[in-house]
Amino acid sequence: MRFYTQQHPYYCGIDLHARVLYVCIINDKGEKVLHQKIPAEKDALLELITPYQDQVVIGAECMHCWYWVSDLCLDYAFEFVLGHALYMKAIHGGKTKNDRIDSYKIAMLLKGGNFPIAYVYPRQMRATRDLLRRRTHIVRHGADLKAHVTNTFSQYNLPAHNLNLRYPFARKELRNCFADPSVQRNVDIDLNIVDFYTRELSKVEWFIEKHAKYHSAQDYSLLRTIPGIGRILALTIIYEIGDIKRFSSVQKFASYSQLVKCKAESAGKIYGTSGNKIGNAHLKWAFSEAAVLYLRGNEEAKRYLQRLLKRMSKAKALSALAHKLGRCVYFMLRNKTVFDPERFLSS
Repeated sequence: MRFYTQQHPYYCGIDLHARVLYVCIINDKGEKVLHQKIPAEKDALLELITPYQDQVVIGAECMHCWYWVSDLCLDYAFEFVLGHALYMKAIHGGKTKNDRIDSYKIAMLLKGGNFPIAYVYPRQMRATRDLLRRRTHIVRHGADLKAHVTNTFSQYNLPAHNLNLRYPFARKELRNCFADPSVQRNVDIDLNIVDFYTRELSKVEWFIEKHAKYHSAQDYSLLRTIPGIGRILALTIIYEIGDIKRFSSVQKFASYSQLVKCKAESAGKIYGTSGNKIGNAHLKWAFSEAAVLYLRGNEEAKRYLQRLLKRMSKAKALSALAHKLGRCVYFMLRNKTVFDPERFLSS
């Protein structure tokens, strides 16, 4: 956890909502100089903060509509920090909670050096990252639809179709499998949506890959040198990391990627682990998938996994391999080097 500790003459806390803002500005003595509710409009916010230009730091909690406030501060040279929503317990743990109190608490956290910092993702890559995340959501929904088709065969005691529904010819074979027209129509709904998803996702993937080559062409090429990391995993890693230089050490990168677990310890006793869900779940998924795919057709990697299995379970061995891949990616992107399989498996 990192905190914002810089000192300023004024501190501005914004309780952010989709249609309204509650803005609180305090001075370095903790006295309120402004506390006002305004519409969520650029002109209204600028009118309040412009008199404090170059003297104020603006803080807001990380939620779905923080983009425009960050961009506004960047355009007009205001200092902006984004608060980590999970760590801002001083706001969410209060007995009384409303917009007015929350904005004051944000300002006081900034002044006291207790404001937990979240990463302000660069806006030139932000929209593409959100599109990639949306693509992941659609893919998972498509998998649910395919599973429903398969379960329908079991529901009516029919043999399993053993077809891969990602292919058009396979979906075409299932168009007339049920005698009951209502059951067939139920299946056709799923197949029609999967058909549409397949066409649209291919266009979206091409669009994202084109932008990745514009944003991080070198990093994209470096990641593709790792066996098992294909187009989608490489894109996910690039856009979820943003700038690798924001991680000062490989340990911090591994923690952010949910590749390590932290001990829960008190009075010299260990109570297990904590914070396992804190971090970037998309990177955790990407490295977990890469670890499994790295083993396909790779005899050296399989022998390495067998050495791990002698002292841990298979699940832990795959997690250790994913952690190793994550550390490798960190150094590859930081040093701009290609994947070295001999060095990767020799340690």
